[in-house]
Amino acid sequence: MHRHALTYRTFGNPLETLNMETAEVPELSANKLRVSMLCAPVNPSDLIPIHGAYSHRIALPAVAGYEGVGRVMEAPQAYASLIGKRVLPLRGEGTWQTLVDCDPALAVPVPDDIPDAVAARAYINPLAALTMLEMWPVRGKRVLLTGAGSNCAEYLGTWAYQHGAREVIGVYRSESRAARLEQLGIRPLSLQDTSQITHVARVSDVVFDALGGPVASNILQSMAPGAMFIAYGLLTGQAVQLDGKPRAHYRRFHLRDSLARMPADTWQHQFLAIWKLLSQLEMPNYRVFAWQDWQRAVEAVLQPQSQKSLLDFTRLA
Repeated sequence: MHRHALTYRTFGNPLETLNMETAEVPELSANKLRVSMLCAPVNPSDLIPIHGAYSHRIALPAVAGYEGVGRVMEAPQAYASLIGKRVLPLRGEGTWQTLVDCDPALAVPVPDDIPDAVAARAYINPLAALTMLEMWPVRGKRVLLTGAGSNCAEYLGTWAYQHGAREVIGVYRSESRAARLEQLGIRPLSLQDTSQITHVARVSDVVFDALGGPVASNILQSMAPGAMFIAYGLLTGQAVQLDGKPRAHYRRFHLRDSLARMPADTWQHQFLAIWKLLSQLEMPNYRVFAWQDWQRAVEAVLQPQSQKSLLDFTRLA
């Protein structure tokens, strides 16, 4: 049996550094599950580490991809009931490969009524959004989102209302996102409308920032004392630059920091809530690519107005 894995051995442009490598599958460790991947999303957040943004904590060579869904082929005796079932094989090897070996305590069982395409995207963005809303409550508050066309921002905005937010405003980069934001009840605000962004920042209680860069810096500098600014993404590839100490509270959120402190039973419990939330939400459209067409899937994600991409490991090009 062979494993095909999208691997990078140097940091740089994903289209130049990623290669589909094929290798013999080693014997399964006694304490691992072996999962045959069904599909995995191609997210902007999957590409950031390939560029080298987190090079200090990534050992090369590495397999790309953070999330996805697969079916259990082999398991330790204690987890034999999972054989044949769908799981999320997370927090271990990269998911852009045909076979993934993972810790059975961290493999998340997928309910039968959750489609593969929803399950494949149920980890990074949903868990990050839910965790942030638990850490920084929004009840009765005005919430401002940047990078509002992203999946994580959509979850933050939609679930912020369920958590009692008074109003949610979303700064979008592409006009194609405005209608979707309105559909979700998020008031759209163009990234080009600098004066309005500054005004909204002054009256916002909580900002969840996915962009970084000059826009985020301007928002933070404009916020009122006591307001909360949470930086959780760098879609611009630039950090927040400050001219002096801001009046608002500044916090950085990295999901991996929360996961490091999260025991396996809490991890599993979080997904019980996520499955319920996702079943109530209309997911954005996506394009499916056979896994051999990974270059086209990556190219699509690099286009700002494109649909989401999904690698299908059951389909041949």
